[in-house]
Amino acid sequence: MAPFDSAASSGTSSSGSSSSSSSTVTKPQDIDGLLAGAGYKVRASDLHHVAQRLERLESAMVNSSSEISQLASETVHYNPSDIASWVDSILSELNQTTSLPSDILDFPDLIPGSNQTAGNVSWTDPCVAAQHQNLSHNQLTVVTAMEEDSGIKLVHMLVTCADSIHRGDFPLAGSLIVEMQSLVSGINTDCGIGKVAGYFIDALTRRVFTPHDTTITTTGYENELLYHHYYEACPYLKFAHFTANQAILEAFDGHDCVHVIDFNLMHGLQWPALIQALALRPGGPPLLRLTGIGPPSSDGRDSLREIGLRLAELARSVNVRFAFRGVAASRLEDVKPWMLQVNPKETVAVNSIMQLHRLLGNNNRSSSAMEMVLGWIRNLNPKIVTVVEQEADHNQTGFLDRFTEALFYYSTMFDSLEACCMMPEKALAEMYLQREICNVVSCEGPARVERHEPLVKWRSRLRQAGFIALHLGSNAFKQASMLLTLFSAEGFSVEENEGCLTLGWHSRPLIAASAWHAAPPPDATANHPFGGTV
Repeated sequence: MAPFDSAASSGTSSSGSSSSSSSTVTKPQDIDGLLAGAGYKVRASDLHHVAQRLERLESAMVNSSSEISQLASETVHYNPSDIASWVDSILSELNQTTSLPSDILDFPDLIPGSNQTAGNVSWTDPCVAAQHQNLSHNQLTVVTAMEEDSGIKLVHMLVTCADSIHRGDFPLAGSLIVEMQSLVSGINTDCGIGKVAGYFIDALTRRVFTPHDTTITTTGYENELLYHHYYEACPYLKFAHFTANQAILEAFDGHDCVHVIDFNLMHGLQWPALIQALALRPGGPPLLRLTGIGPPSSDGRDSLREIGLRLAELARSVNVRFAFRGVAASRLEDVKPWMLQVNPKETVAVNSIMQLHRLLGNNNRSSSAMEMVLGWIRNLNPKIVTVVEQEADHNQTGFLDRFTEALFYYSTMFDSLEACCMMPEKALAEMYLQREICNVVSCEGPARVERHEPLVKWRSRLRQAGFIALHLGSNAFKQASMLLTLFSAEGFSVEENEGCLTLGWHSRPLIAASAWHAAPPPDATANHPFGGTV
């Protein structure tokens, strides 16, 4: 059917005199052909006026700070009267006192065809098409701005809720949680502040409503699975492993019998690279002993032994003499030095990847778990101790300060994960971080093990325990920098910090690596201040 509907046909079928209808019917030669083909009759001479009205509406939208509910809808407008009413309602909501001129209502030239809808319009005229494109863009801009406003409100409510918990006002905290749950349901929780806020709301909910059940229960296998996907999805664990391995490799130079004690074996992901590097060492590889500490298997499997067998097979394939020993322990403080079977003739390296902070919550009247473990590490006289920890301060006594620090730290962490864009690893990596958030926010006492502290505090603690800092050399820096080329995101950066290395996202350090060795005692017969013995 031709796009000229009943108004046009009545003009051509009247008394036969074309002059009698010329004042009410637009002549075909005046119609914009492209819009006519889409079912709309628009005089070409009036396109400029239509564009001016659209431009005026666009200007009002861009300069307004109001939330325009109509733009967020998907309403289809079928005739110019509806369009004008819609525009007038928007301008009214924007506090515009002057509505569009009424002559837009009287255009006889913009009439939808009898079988056409607005959904079929192809805005092919350059002027109208540009205005329509800008209008669609601004609709998206307004919706995004509305979500940003909701995100800002969520952050404010999260901090207010944490403050009420800090002050002991749990009824207020509970009401805020209910309000936040309603607010977060209306925004995108697949990324950005919506996702982070959702995890923190969940952690606050556990703390306020189920204070006796605040931990996320997972099996040993699930822990290893999440750890593995976190390793694959982003550079943080790879940075830790590469940096520590380079420092250990340099410390082992010239030694024929070496022993690595790993505080968290976790699939043994760190050690294939070291085994291969030792295989290429000039003069031949040393005898490598690896002692891996890990939790007991919940399903009866000897998972530590299985990991050791796989590493032994790799070492055999590259002609590295290798021996493995697994030490099953639920907590690091349960490990005793005799379990490690260190030979005095061995060159020892102790490797701790995000483990030492877990000792900070276990104190008793006589000594702390941290003092005990650092004491026997020092008495092992290791050639090197590699320490990698989160560059955060989540061990503060005050809940509000701890919560605020965690909120901004994990917001940055999730922002970096979004840039990595690896699925499905990213989803499981987020679950790994969600468990940390839950522990930092929900738990207290011995149950709170994610007690991250910044590099400056670790420096002070390790020096007091009798360790001397080692400078992570240029090779470690180069290794870490090369690692970042594996990830497409440009926001990651490696920085040198007084001999230590940090990996951060957009100038915010998120993880810090350092290396240490035991200071020689001033008197070999003097007792160690922590009383540790081998």
